[in-house]
Amino acid sequence: MCCMISDNKFHTVRGYQLLEQNKKILTSAMEDYLEMIYRLSLKEGYVRINTISELLNVQASSATKMVQKLSELGMVDYKKYGIISLTETGSEIGRFLLQRHQIVESFLKLLGVSHSLLIETELMEHTLSIDTLNRLHALTKLFEKHPDLLAKYEHILLQQQIS
Repeated sequence: MCCMISDNKFHTVRGYQLLEQNKKILTSAMEDYLEMIYRLSLKEGYVRINTISELLNVQASSATKMVQKLSELGMVDYKKYGIISLTETGSEIGRFLLQRHQIVESFLKLLGVSHSLLIETELMEHTLSIDTLNRLHALTKLFEKHPDLLAKYEHILLQQQIS
């Protein structure tokens, strides 16, 4: 699967991911960890490795390595066998990552996605530009404020099912 990029050259999906990855400090996996740490920190202000590993379905050793990387980047404060807390920067980025997740999830729900909602949200959120994210958010708000437009969308959807 490929698409056209601004340099008018086609790339594979992985090629686009690599192009974007070179622009980002955090990998998609780092973003997932930071978002989860932020979610958990909202409740108790801190989190432990075993909780992260359980919620992200990874081994505790993998979670420890990732938290150490996030600590090196100044996103979290972490002491071996201790608690993990977000730095100010980590908290700001975590808040954005959670908001991004919620925007994509709300948009997909609005479209009627249900059975694969979490999977599709997780896959999409890492690939969207800020501009596209803002546009999804605006479109979601438009449909929420104008249910008649949503009804028209649903009518068109029923007429144009792709098999």
